[in-house]
Amino acid sequence: MFNDFYGLTGRPFQLTPDPSFYFESLTHRKALSYLSYGLAQGEGFVVITGEVGAGKSTLVAHLMATIDPARLTAAQIVTSALDGEELVHVVAQAFGLIVDGHDKASALGAIEAFLHDEARSGRRCLLVVDESQNLGIDALEELRMLSNFQLGAHPLLQTLLLGQPEFRDTIQDHPQLEQLRQRVIAAHHLEAMELGEVQPYIEHRLKCVGWTGNPKFDQRVFTELYEASGGVPRRINQICNRLMLLGAVEQRSRIDGAMLSQVLDELELDGTLQLKKIAKPEPVPAVTQPVHQVHADVTPQVPVDAVAMAQLQALLAERDAQIAELQQAVIELANEREAAPVQAAAPDQSAAFAALEGKMAALETKMLEQERTIRQTLTMLIEWIEADDAGRVAA
Repeated sequence: MFNDFYGLTGRPFQLTPDPSFYFESLTHRKALSYLSYGLAQGEGFVVITGEVGAGKSTLVAHLMATIDPARLTAAQIVTSALDGEELVHVVAQAFGLIVDGHDKASALGAIEAFLHDEARSGRRCLLVVDESQNLGIDALEELRMLSNFQLGAHPLLQTLLLGQPEFRDTIQDHPQLEQLRQRVIAAHHLEAMELGEVQPYIEHRLKCVGWTGNPKFDQRVFTELYEASGGVPRRINQICNRLMLLGAVEQRSRIDGAMLSQVLDELELDGTLQLKKIAKPEPVPAVTQPVHQVHADVTPQVPVDAVAMAQLQALLAERDAQIAELQQAVIELANEREAAPVQAAAPDQSAAFAALEGKMAALETKMLEQERTIRQTLTMLIEWIEADDAGRVAA
């Protein structure tokens, strides 16, 4: 209703995840850095946790929209309280596999065969598990066992686990998950948005559907909306939906504090939204460092975390190229061996195998060196971002 009144092309505050509305808050920028690094490793587990409505699914949808399907096959499941055997069948279905029989062994065999076929076609496989806090320990152990599938020395499946805060506690503390913990290569907890991010967030979503300034928002609305929502994106969306609806009903071109108070009273009365009262300090500008230029009269300022992010992205791009080259070598070696007769290989075939294996060994060595550089760059980036956070708290 309010879309037509305000001349918008769509729903700016829909509650379902949509990558086209992705907004990079500070905490989402951190999470994306961890995700990018984790996916570049091509193995193990990446864990993202956060409150309900913090934007976990939107973050992953944004990431999936940037991935080349010719290089990575992704499947996503939303879990309920599944046991280990049920989970294996759900994973098979998520990858589009038809399993002969209903036993776990058949499902595991189908999954392993599928992963091998994808690897020989030059594609990596990613499993995204949403609502992971619903999984029992036996189901988590089954996921760990799936991560054991390999082609030679190369893992065939990487898993991204999304969950609510209690899942982070489970991963960190449960004594039966030590082996899984050792395979977590990156983890991040999504925090709420900062006060200074609420206005850009709202305006970003509005601009995605053609907003040109109608309605206008009084400045106090953003502060009070932040206090009521606690900075949680989904709560902000719920409140803004009701605000825009009220504005359309009353034919308002300006959203003011009185309207917000009315909406918050209604939401509290009908119990559709659990309101928060969380005060956070105003953010301060990002730490910057000078970029020295020859023959320049002024020294421009560039955010130091942007410099590190650019370095990290360049390193990850180089690593992706190395992974592609290594995958091609694996495919060539696998095809050569499948084509070779069962009896002892001819001298020229043995030489070809040795050459391919030598190429793989050289690439693996180069990738290890690259990984150390990526880790150092990521560490610097995180330290700078956390220093930025500390500056906000101190302010």
